[in-house]
Amino acid sequence: MSTSPPADTPVGFIGLGIMGRPMARNVLRGGYPVVVYDLVPAAMQELAAVGATIAASPAELARAVDVVLLCLPDSPDVEAALEGEQGVFAGTRPGQIIVDMSSIAPVVARRLAAAAAARGAILLDAPVSGGQVGAQQGTLSIMVGGDAGALEQVRPVLATMGKTILHIGDSGAGQVAKACNQVIIAVTIEAVAEALVLAAKAGVDPVKVREALLGGAAYSRVLEIHGARILARDFTPGFRTRLQVKDLNIALETGRAYGAPLPAAALVQQLFGVLMAQGDSELDHAALVTVLEEMAGQTVA
Repeated sequence: MSTSPPADTPVGFIGLGIMGRPMARNVLRGGYPVVVYDLVPAAMQELAAVGATIAASPAELARAVDVVLLCLPDSPDVEAALEGEQGVFAGTRPGQIIVDMSSIAPVVARRLAAAAAARGAILLDAPVSGGQVGAQQGTLSIMVGGDAGALEQVRPVLATMGKTILHIGDSGAGQVAKACNQVIIAVTIEAVAEALVLAAKAGVDPVKVREALLGGAAYSRVLEIHGARILARDFTPGFRTRLQVKDLNIALETGRAYGAPLPAAALVQQLFGVLMAQGDSELDHAALVTVLEEMAGQTVA
């Protein structure tokens, strides 16, 4: 399908945080008229300055657009944005496609999809991976659950934000895929942090250890990106620790629901919990290294 947008296809975007703001900008750059809503007025003004229109509520936004996109922190935020008194469902119409790009519990995604269907609308769950850099560059991986035909209708819009757009399965399948993604990311961050602390504790330069590992089978984007953050002590949030903990909680709850053991994820969730207890919930999740450094009595850098 062509990614050339029809000039008369307005798109709504709800949630203009670290991820949502650059994603909405990319939809604008793709040529779509964009209507935005966020609880923070300054975030909306920033998008308005580059061509977006501001809506007074999610309901007003829904009435003005053909496609609604959401990128919000957690399940309750999505529920409020859709089902609140002035939520999207108050302004939706039959045939409208709503794409939730948040990371939420699969069971909630399925319930909301059914609620949208009862109103004649279609809700896709389409969480993303790639972090702030991927959101800025328009190279996100988008994992989609729900109606495959609806996905094809909105694929050109999603292509402004993502490089890989894959239909995973029925409603909730995208959120299950995102939970799997977050397990791998979190456990790998812990492994990278553990390895770099080990190198430093043994008196070996962790910078050189990381460089060597990047050239072998241990290579991963986490080692490349988060390893660099650890060595630079740069914990400016690209993905906040509190959101990593939220996503691990979703993964563990999903594992319990389906009888899938997640022992490594459970351990790493506890370590992230220590980081949260130290008051570092707003730092990038690469800050997990500080917990291991304290345990070892050794800093990496």
